[in-house]
Amino acid sequence: MSTLIELEDEVFENREKKVGSLNHGIVQSEITGLLLAEKRFRVVTELSLNTGQIDLTQFGLKAKKELIPDLCVYPNTVKRKRRDIIKMVEMPLLAIEVISPHQGIEEILAKFDAYFALGVKSCWLVEPSVDVLHVYSQPDQHKTFDMGDNEVIDELMDIRLPISKIFEW
Repeated sequence: MSTLIELEDEVFENREKKVGSLNHGIVQSEITGLLLAEKRFRVVTELSLNTGQIDLTQFGLKAKKELIPDLCVYPNTVKRKRRDIIKMVEMPLLAIEVISPHQGIEEILAKFDAYFALGVKSCWLVEPSVDVLHVYSQPDQHKTFDMGDNEVIDELMDIRLPISKIFEW
């Protein structure tokens, strides 16, 4: 019985930590809309990725067998299934994390290390509070875009998005 309680507490703690905010949700929605408009991608929000094939503790993560990015970007060939998938085995091409007021950047960077080890091609760290987006092509290699730039450019994914549309007021 205590194991079940501990597991429930862990899930509750993770949800409490991940709670979004108005700006978090708006930026997440704007990015989703912009990527969907390109017709090349299927964008899935809050999708559980099956990470059972690697030990996440090597990245300093407490999660056991799943990670849940804010946005997962797949090719548009990924379709709804008659029988739903609870934990996706196929990794996305792009994982996007929008930092919430209760999250730390170190936690997200640890998740990026895991995403890259799992085969994700690109990762984005979005900071709504300062209108900044970081595009990671490798764990230790990134480009930073802010409102002084016209576009966010992800060369690996061949994505160009107007930054003013992501951080609209």
